[in-house]
Amino acid sequence: MANKSDKWPSNVSGKYYVDSQCIDCDLCRETAPDYFKRDDDGGYSVVFKQPTTPEGIEQCKEAMEGCPVEAIGDDGE
Repeated sequence: MANKSDKWPSNVSGKYYVDSQCIDCDLCRETAPDYFKRDDDGGYSVVFKQPTTPEGIEQCKEAMEGCPVEAIGDDGE
C-alpha cells in the first residue's frame, strides 16, 4: 500500500500520488497518461495532474489497482 509520507515531492498536490516504491513499469502512464508522467531524472512515475472528471478518476483508480508494487495512493492532500 502506498504511503503518503513517502510520496515523491514532484507529485502535484491532491488525492492521488506515487511513492518511492515505484519501479517505473509504465503501467500507470499507459492507463492514465493525462495524469501520470515519468520523472526522467529519478526514473519513476509521478502524478502531474489530478483528475477532475469521472472518467479521469476511473483511469487513476484503474492505474492504482493495477500497480504491481502498490506505489499509487489515493489519500493525498
